Amino acid sequence: MNRLKALIALSLIASAGVAANAYAWARVGVWVGGPVYYPYPVAPAPYYYYPPPPVVVAPSAPVQYVEQGQPVADPGAPAQQPGMWYYCDSARAYYPYVKQCSGAWRPVPATPPPSN
Repeated sequence: MNRLKALIALSLIASAGVAANAYAWARVGVWVGGPVYYPYPVAPAPYYYYPPPPVVVAPSAPVQYVEQGQPVADPGAPAQQPGMWYYCDSARAYYPYVKQCSGAWRPVPATPPPSN
């Protein structure tokens, strides 16, 4: 009987030493008797995250450009000739900086004459 009391006292002292370490308390214990309620729930099965489905992008139709008609000429604008600029004497400016001229448009060569 004394041996049984000594064994129980020794096991209580050993379990008290183990209880001082929290990590060890969660993993190690001295159980005497039948099954005892374990205070920690069993971890659930892990939930697996499946990768998202692949994104499939259908090729788009090629871009189609629609050419519009020629822009309507400004009624006050001079008749355009290649290589010519048009100067308005009354406004003292060139076309297209001046849209309308009260006088006549004076054609000016686009390239200046060579200097000697």
